[in-house]
Amino acid sequence: MKPKVSIIMGSTSDLPVMEGAARILNDFEIPFEMNALSAHRTPEAVEKFARGAHERGIKVIIAAAGMAAHLPGVIAAMTPLPVIGVPIKASLDGWDAILAILQMPPGIPVATVALNGSGNAAILAAQIIASGDEELMSKLIQFKENLKTKIVEANAELSKVKFPYKTN
Repeated sequence: MKPKVSIIMGSTSDLPVMEGAARILNDFEIPFEMNALSAHRTPEAVEKFARGAHERGIKVIIAAAGMAAHLPGVIAAMTPLPVIGVPIKASLDGWDAILAILQMPPGIPVATVALNGSGNAAILAAQIIASGDEELMSKLIQFKENLKTKIVEANAELSKVKFPYKTN
């Protein structure tokens, strides 16, 4: 089995957040790999990874970073693949990571999800891959339908909640 998605994190301290992406990719049966690479501590390894990812069959890269959140942008500068950045809440309430990942120069896009939003990063990666994979597209359509069902069920449960001044 060859990975289609690569989950990259600056260190294993990001793993608790990035496990959300791994679970979703696993649920969609999308082969993935996980590695720790640091834009600052292992720049040569980051470059080797980024330049060779597409040749290995990777379709999307999910890169997480907190504090000095340069990893997604550095990877995006060296690969033709789509890169999804996951800002990690590590300092300054995560704003430093959000802004570092969002503010990319022209020609070096990084799709950015919410703070600690690895689940959405995995869903976005699945959607990118599904544009050329009808079986995966069917799974995503069903996933979205299930989201609707959850809200309908939640609303039905809310109708049972009683308060003297609640009108519905």
